[in-house]
Amino acid sequence: MDRVGKDYFYQDALVVAESLLGKKIVRVFETKEIHEYIITETEAYIGEEDMACHASKGRTKRTEILYHDGGKIYVYLIYGKYWMLNFVTGKAEHPQAVLIRSVQDCVGPGRLGRKLQLDHSFYGEDIYNSKRIWVENYKSFKNIKKTPRIGIDYAEEPWKSICWRFTI
Repeated sequence: MDRVGKDYFYQDALVVAESLLGKKIVRVFETKEIHEYIITETEAYIGEEDMACHASKGRTKRTEILYHDGGKIYVYLIYGKYWMLNFVTGKAEHPQAVLIRSVQDCVGPGRLGRKLQLDHSFYGEDIYNSKRIWVENYKSFKNIKKTPRIGIDYAEEPWKSICWRFTI
C-alpha cells in the first residue's frame, strides 16, 4: 500500500487535480470487499472568487468542510440521487477542492458516487485515516488534456471557460 502522504492535499487544487490522474481510489465496502479505481478525470474548484465553486456562496453548513485543511472528503447530493466525491485541498480558510469526475471503466461523477456507494456519512472524513476510502500512488501520465469544466453553465465568465478539467 502506498497511500498518499498527509501533505499531498495541502497543495493548491490545480496541482492536486492534475496530479491525481493515474492515482488509485481504494474503497473498502461494508462487505469487507476492497476495490481499486484508477482516476482518469478531475476538476479543480478554487475559492470564493471562483463562481463555479460552492464556496462562492460563502461559508455555509454545506460548504464548511471546504474551509478546513486539505485531506477531507467533501460529498454533496445532486438531483436528489447522486453523491459527488471531492477532496478538499490547500490550507484552512482557503476553500478549494477537486471533484473526481471519472475513474477507469466508470465515466461520470454521479455514476462514480453510486459505484463507490457514497452517502452523507463520508462528508468531512479524513482521507489519511479513513478505513473505508483513501488514495494511493500508482501511475503518472504526461499526456494530460485540459479543458473547461462541465456542468457549470450558471457560472459567469471567465469561470466557465477556464480549463480546470483534467483528463487522461
